[in-house]
Amino acid sequence: SALMTHPAVVECAITGVPDDVRGMVVKATVVLSKDYKDKAGEDLVKELQNHVKHVTAPYKYPRIIEFVNELPKTI
Repeated sequence: SALMTHPAVVECAITGVPDDVRGMVVKATVVLSKDYKDKAGEDLVKELQNHVKHVTAPYKYPRIIEFVNELPKTI
C-alpha cells in the first residue's frame, strides 16, 4: 500500500524472493502510469524505494523493483 501512494504506480504486486545473504527480500513488480513509463530505470527505482522508506518503516522497502506493462490476472 505504501508503494501505491506514489504517482508513478498504477498497480503493483509484492512478493518475496530468495536471497543468499538475507534469506528472503521484498520484490515489487510495478506497472507504471503513462507519465512515468519513459522514466523507468535506476533513478525511478531509487525514488520508489525512498518513497516507501518515508511512508512506512525503512526496512520494509522493496530491494528489487521490476517494471512490467501489466500484471497477470485470473478470472
